[in-house]
Amino acid sequence: MPAPLRVALIDLEDLTLAELREATTVPQRTRYRAHMIRLNAQGWNVPAIAKIFECHEHTVRATLRHGRTWDWGDCGNLKLVLSMLWFKVGSKHNVTLK
Repeated sequence: MPAPLRVALIDLEDLTLAELREATTVPQRTRYRAHMIRLNAQGWNVPAIAKIFECHEHTVRATLRHGRTWDWGDCGNLKLVLSMLWFKVGSKHNVTLK
């Protein structure tokens, strides 16, 4: 059995994902992914997260694996964070966080 996936976040990363999770101007899928990453960082395991979001465990694992490869050095940059969550920011999207 493979080792459990665990994401570790610093405070700024967690704050950025928390704000993104609550932003109403981004797609629901992006908000779900931000929430999945935060839950995993708080100690939730993949099967539990998959049950919460009613998705397959592979979806959660793919999100977490993708998140492990990010360069969080500029996590204050919203466009960078959104691109890391597979959301393309274009002129038709007006993304604002509170």
